[in-house]
Amino acid sequence: MFPEYDVIVVGAGHAGCEAAVAAANMGSKVMLATMNMQTIAQMSCNPAMGGVAKGQIVREIDALGGYSGIVTDHTMIQFRMLNRSKGPAMWSPRAQSDRMLFAGKWRKMLEENPNVDFWQEMITGLVVKDGVVKGVRTSIGLEIPGRSVVLTNGTFLNGIIHIGEKQFGGGRAGERAAKGITEQLVELGFESGRMKTGTPPRVDGRSLDWDAMELQPGDEIPGKFSYTDTPRLAKQRPCHIAYTSQEVHDILKTGFDRSPMFNGRIRGVGPRYCPSIEDKIDRFAERDRHQLFVEPEGWDTVEIYVNGFSSSLPEDVQYKAMRKIRGFENAKMFRPGYAIEYDYFPPTQLKISLETRLVKNLFFAGQINGTTGYEEAASQGLMAGLNAHLAINDQEPFVLKRSEAYIGVLIDDLVNKGTDEPYRMFTSRAEYRILLRQDNADLRLTPMVKDLGMSGLEERMERVAVKNEKVAEIEKFIRKTSIAPEDVNGLLAERNSSPLNQKVKIHSVLMRPNINLADLQTVMPSLSEFLDNYDTECAGLAETNLIYEGYIRKEQEMVDKMNRLEAVKINDDFDYRGIVSLSLEAREKLAVMKPRTIGQASRISGVSPSDISVLLIHMGR
Repeated sequence: MFPEYDVIVVGAGHAGCEAAVAAANMGSKVMLATMNMQTIAQMSCNPAMGGVAKGQIVREIDALGGYSGIVTDHTMIQFRMLNRSKGPAMWSPRAQSDRMLFAGKWRKMLEENPNVDFWQEMITGLVVKDGVVKGVRTSIGLEIPGRSVVLTNGTFLNGIIHIGEKQFGGGRAGERAAKGITEQLVELGFESGRMKTGTPPRVDGRSLDWDAMELQPGDEIPGKFSYTDTPRLAKQRPCHIAYTSQEVHDILKTGFDRSPMFNGRIRGVGPRYCPSIEDKIDRFAERDRHQLFVEPEGWDTVEIYVNGFSSSLPEDVQYKAMRKIRGFENAKMFRPGYAIEYDYFPPTQLKISLETRLVKNLFFAGQINGTTGYEEAASQGLMAGLNAHLAINDQEPFVLKRSEAYIGVLIDDLVNKGTDEPYRMFTSRAEYRILLRQDNADLRLTPMVKDLGMSGLEERMERVAVKNEKVAEIEKFIRKTSIAPEDVNGLLAERNSSPLNQKVKIHSVLMRPNINLADLQTVMPSLSEFLDNYDTECAGLAETNLIYEGYIRKEQEMVDKMNRLEAVKINDDFDYRGIVSLSLEAREKLAVMKPRTIGQASRISGVSPSDISVLLIHMGR
């Protein structure tokens, strides 16, 4: 009934969709299996993409040929660049999306790819022979043969939904949990665990008093995620901000004795950085209010997402407390918030390519690896799809270093350090964040994936070449062109900066605190006239390169030092246990993890700098 597929992707969430298109655009014949074709790329929680560090990931996905940025640009209803008050390394794009349009656009793009087939049914097991995956089994007993498999099961593996004292099986509201895969993987020798996440109530926007809340508009000039020619927003929908109160907290506390989080019914560990409202009240008892973001679900719907009010308390307690929030006095609830518990597999059981150590050609991506967030999942899916294609074609895996991408930081953290709570990306996790900005992801990554042979990147590469050329031209002009004291001293006085006594290069003035390129354009017509020939993205990138060139140089020196360790390869059959001068913990960890390089070995939890020195000596270094 089925041909042999090159790559079978199980699950059509954000990780699964990116895995499918990555493998398909590399030339693999792909089967995307999902329990429900109507929920492909569904935004199960908040209707938004990006945010702090997550926005950088979406731009990296786009630079690598993924579709998340393109879909977001076509379906967003609001755009904001977060952290503008900080340095450009911290700037993070975020978009509010139309939930239904987002899923519809993703499905349309998948269906337009001739290398992607679909199958709607629960996958209940894998076909594994002699330690190699050979396909999947469905709930009605069919076998779909495949040379590789990518599992992206999200929250569906033995999922249990909790609302107060009620609990029932499910991977998402109104959808069944997936059974069978966890049990088989455990039989094969995999270690599994439980995690939990949650979602807030959805309410009727017609029942809210919007004037009682703070308005949160989008950027005056909205940006976008994709480096391709996607549309820019012409109009935007505003979000709003509301606040809980001590009265709201007191009502919520009346349900704590029936909370599955407090009475022990939930065993899984929840996300530290996105806690439920009851968790926030318990952990931050000194605070008398918490901020809520009131977010529309789309252009043409009254459904509203109450970001910050995630809860698994009884529905009557949620409803009563919500109506005490200013602006929510007459709120009508579409559905209550709930918590969901699900199986995951500690990611230290993976190679850096996201292939499992125990079963060849089997890859994990997304929440199955213990991560949380659409963006983290999508990036893993893309990398797993690429590496599944490369593995079955006997090619070296595609691995991003920590110095090359946030995606590299994410996967390196997961595989080498593991996680016992839902992992979320932050800018603070990246050592080289001035190099990994959201404005240069295409320059960093698109040439890499083009070298792999991915199709459809010709136009992207042309854009990269033009962008590099334009940025260099702007930098050259600013370094070589002088500015006169009479032109700039008025501006310098306004900014409490010492005046010029003679002409200097624009670059030296730009390096001063509180002076930027836009300021200098107002006092120097020739600069403004020159920059009129360039788009704002190229001008901004050139400005950042010039202002932060000292920091960029220092980070690059650190990268070069680390790359010397990354260049020292370690054979898979290296005998760690035979080196008695290694610590016992290092011997055990290294023997199991089998790092590809000395650099990777140095980041494994429990491996000390002295252990690395011992390894280098034994390798003749």
